[in-house]
Amino acid sequence: MDSVYEKKLGKNIRDFREKRKMTQEELSTKLQLCGCDITRSALAKMEVGQRHIYPDELKNIKQILNISFDELMDV
Repeated sequence: MDSVYEKKLGKNIRDFREKRKMTQEELSTKLQLCGCDITRSALAKMEVGQRHIYPDELKNIKQILNISFDELMDV
């Protein structure tokens, strides 16, 4: 994945998470409950484009934040 694209995608995740008044810890816990092995630290790296995001993580983030793929991928 392109690093500029990853940074924009990560920013979208952070923006939607913050709009939902959710902390990184809360989102990472919800992702863990969905079966994604992701820590708060890993989520923080995703949000700044320093860690790749896997398809199952995207699917679960979309569901947890109650947004569409179009909203999430609008980069």
